[in-house]
Amino acid sequence: MTKPSETREKAAIAFILLTLFIDILGIGIIIPVLPELIKSFVGGDDSQAGWYVGLIGASYAFMQFIFAPILGALSDRFGRRPIILISLFGLGIDFLVQGFAPNITWLFVGRILAGVMGASFSTANAYIADISTSETRARNFGFVGMMFGLGFTIGPALGGLLGGFHLRLPFFVAAGLSLVNWLYGYFILPESLPADKRSNFSIAKANPFAAMRHLGVYPIVAGLAIAFVFTSLAQRGLENVWILFTGFQFGWSKQTNGIVLALVGIMAVIVQGGLVRPAIKKFGERGTVILGLSINALAFLGYGLATEGWMIPCIIIFGSIGGLAGPAIQTIVAGAVKPTEHGKVQGALTSLMSLTNIPAPLIFTMGLFSYFTSDRAPFILAGAPFLLGSLLIFIALIVVLQVFRRLPKEDPEKSETAEAKAE
Repeated sequence: MTKPSETREKAAIAFILLTLFIDILGIGIIIPVLPELIKSFVGGDDSQAGWYVGLIGASYAFMQFIFAPILGALSDRFGRRPIILISLFGLGIDFLVQGFAPNITWLFVGRILAGVMGASFSTANAYIADISTSETRARNFGFVGMMFGLGFTIGPALGGLLGGFHLRLPFFVAAGLSLVNWLYGYFILPESLPADKRSNFSIAKANPFAAMRHLGVYPIVAGLAIAFVFTSLAQRGLENVWILFTGFQFGWSKQTNGIVLALVGIMAVIVQGGLVRPAIKKFGERGTVILGLSINALAFLGYGLATEGWMIPCIIIFGSIGGLAGPAIQTIVAGAVKPTEHGKVQGALTSLMSLTNIPAPLIFTMGLFSYFTSDRAPFILAGAPFLLGSLLIFIALIVVLQVFRRLPKEDPEKSETAEAKAE
């Protein structure tokens, strides 16, 4: 018979996963229409629109960098529930601001606010860490990755469809989803952090640089954070250059890219939703991280050297197994950190990810891709950004191996016992 506490825990996990899905869906929905809306504000000037797209994107990432540790530290002090609900409500209002924006200034304000409220990813991850046990942690973080895959699969497709009816409609749909989710959470979402496990809030804890320095308290988390920076920078580079690369190298249309990106999302759902627990059971948390990073490095190398379009879906299917690294890293981090500091640590990791969003377009798009597809280059190599990405992930793999080598070995019997209890 299912205990009431287990029922509430399942309801809480379902809500948090739905929250993450709607957050990612909201981001994905506006991807196809945001550049077009910006163009409408600048008279259709592609060059000027491109400049604003870059500026707004960097501002969004910067606000996430600043506010992720603030929201994380606030959730350590006041609990996860109020921070999540405030962020959801704020995100809903923010999408309305963007939808009604009469000019580029108001759209800019809306995207800045979106960066603040979107920093709640750290609180959602802290919530998952709070309510997960050693037996369910890997599975739950795998579900988190699955939500990201679903959101980025459905979001852009839905945004393109809605944008065909009206350019601003995706913003209003995203607002409605966020506000309905806030209302649902207001009545359903329980608090995950007991009062006796909360910590005091201070400006020092909320400082993104101080929060990142605090990662050094946990040696394994600090080492993984360094690797996280390298892999995140590679991934942000891929996202920034992908459309330009496939158009230049293979002449792909928007429709072709849409289909291929949908394959990325489908594979993410399969891997994150179905393979994380079996992989960790077989290879352990650390072994799964090493396997995932190794495959990611090879996949980026494959993208960089691909000469025919048919190769890309094959690499995507193979490379999707690299997605095992993310949940395994989160599982290790959640197991190493004290309950009172989950929010702060998750906030620091989110800040690191946001920080890599700022230089990625400069390095991968404006730097490598522009140079190696121009007459100035000694040879044409559109895949140069992916080769750098492969190198960065390989460096991350070396860092991880060094970190694991200095720490006690995992206890296979303990892992197997935990998995057996979860069955």
